[in-house]
Amino acid sequence: MENAFKFFEVNDERPTMDQVIEHYQKKMNGLEQKKNGKEPEQNTSIKKVPELMDVFQLFVTECGEKNAWTVSTYKKMATLKADLKSFKNNVSFSDLDEKGLTAFVHYLREKKVLNSPRKKKGDRDDYDEEDLIGLRNSTIQKKLGFLKWFLKWATDHGYNTTTDFKTFRPTLKTTQKKVIYLSKPELERIKQLEIPDKLTSLEPIRDVFLFCCFSGLRHSDVYNLRKNDVKDDHLEVTTIKTGDSVSIELNSVTREILRKYKDHTFPDDKVLPVIQNQPMNRHLKELCKLAGIDEKIRITTYKGNQRKDEIKEKWELIGTHTGRRTFIVNCLSLGIPPNVVMKWTGHSDYKAMKPYIDIVDSIKASEMTKLDKLI
Repeated sequence: MENAFKFFEVNDERPTMDQVIEHYQKKMNGLEQKKNGKEPEQNTSIKKVPELMDVFQLFVTECGEKNAWTVSTYKKMATLKADLKSFKNNVSFSDLDEKGLTAFVHYLREKKVLNSPRKKKGDRDDYDEEDLIGLRNSTIQKKLGFLKWFLKWATDHGYNTTTDFKTFRPTLKTTQKKVIYLSKPELERIKQLEIPDKLTSLEPIRDVFLFCCFSGLRHSDVYNLRKNDVKDDHLEVTTIKTGDSVSIELNSVTREILRKYKDHTFPDDKVLPVIQNQPMNRHLKELCKLAGIDEKIRITTYKGNQRKDEIKEKWELIGTHTGRRTFIVNCLSLGIPPNVVMKWTGHSDYKAMKPYIDIVDSIKASEMTKLDKLI
């Protein structure tokens, strides 16, 4: 009976009771014939054990349903599957031993053609090779994390016996990603900005962004915010990304924005005029550029052993998630205890909060020097 169920699991089929019984009886008949010295009848319906790509699809289907993956996670897995196909035709589990994993890393770093160039060189229409081919170390690390997740699942389910991935840790030099957030003066600059008449579409973009900055909500949660989520003095939200239920008290800024749109009607009973994430990111950069959010920031990345330093203006690095980071950093700077902030943001451990706490500690250290002027 276990073999019967395994047959349907391997072939990604959901059998009826009759199909299970039929397969079970065929197996039993085969055993009886073998026991009596007869050659069992060949079962022509038995399929071969699936190849790596078939197992990958089983993994995506099972884990996607079990863990309620977002569209973003499905896209990342689809990209990884395409990378494995491009790396080697008919790639197998045995190809992903230590030597094969090293070759895969080399492929990602040196040969993978990017779907879109990293950045345009000024007003030119051409691109340098570094913008067209090869992933940066930080991106390769993320892909390896997803690949190891799949290989562990395949091993646990009996499809894979090549376990070099458990100890495979290539040297990929990276730097800690900079936390981009807005200071109080920068927030004030955006809030007080007089938007030109020809760019009035930026006004709702500003309102939604400020709502994120003063509530700590992700763009996806503000996009999903409905009128019944808004109570007299707080918001009750079940987050899209993690499914956490959080209660966030209102403050003067969030109240003002909610009051502004109280009598407006939006699709699906939404509370605010929120647009999709990508177009909002584009408009947000335009808004912040107008507001003069132009602090120079050095961004360091690694591709193999090559270090690359780029100087960006702050508005170029701002996206919808900057609002959530801004909320966290400013809350901690005001002395609000981390455990309280975590209840608002839905963070479950201090590990995720550590980068923000480090920023606040550095702010406190620089502020202390102002006391030197008292003497």
